[in-house]
Amino acid sequence: MCGRTSLFAPLAELETRLDATHASPEAYEPRYNVAPQDDIEVVTGADPDTIDRQHWGLLPPWADGPGDGFINARAETIAEKPAFRESWAERPCLVPSSGFYEWKETGHGKEPYRVHRPDDLLLLGGVWREWQEEDRTLRSVTILTTEPNDLMADLHDRMPVLLRPDEEATWLQGDPADRADLCRPYPDDDLEAYRIGTAVNNPTNDHPGIIERDDTEQSGLGEFA
Repeated sequence: MCGRTSLFAPLAELETRLDATHASPEAYEPRYNVAPQDDIEVVTGADPDTIDRQHWGLLPPWADGPGDGFINARAETIAEKPAFRESWAERPCLVPSSGFYEWKETGHGKEPYRVHRPDDLLLLGGVWREWQEEDRTLRSVTILTTEPNDLMADLHDRMPVLLRPDEEATWLQGDPADRADLCRPYPDDDLEAYRIGTAVNNPTNDHPGIIERDDTEQSGLGEFA
């Protein structure tokens, strides 16, 4: 599962990292709490030199509206599912992220965690498609998920497909078999996860304080038994 992300790198840094130019630089702004149905930055295999903005939640042809999109697709079944198989075959993309969020089940509720790469952006594997309604065309994207690595297994039973820098071109320009080989748990040797505050729970909260560590003690009732 990947249901909340962020992207707050300066635009010049983002363009340099992706070796691409933002199509709508005036629309780019740091985001610390990106939720489903928001627009997110993507780079597509069809236009790898351009950073585009797409609706997060892939809309199949039968969708009634933007709220009917799929924010995630399981890598194990994406080639079979009618909503995704054409996009999987023909429309790969990368979704840059400054870190995504996951909620860990505990004895006293869910605790949010930030997962990121301290020295670089994350590049998440995705696919996209165009959805049309009357006179409107909307490009939409979904993020692939796979089995968790050791770091993520403590938080959730799924994790997004993450690409190493030397794999990004293969994801965008390779064939489906090439991409399938990359849909495996990402090694956790350069990832970090830490607990954050509950402000991230509300998607209207979008500020740098979202990513601050929460080092306070959080005790469950069982500790007082």
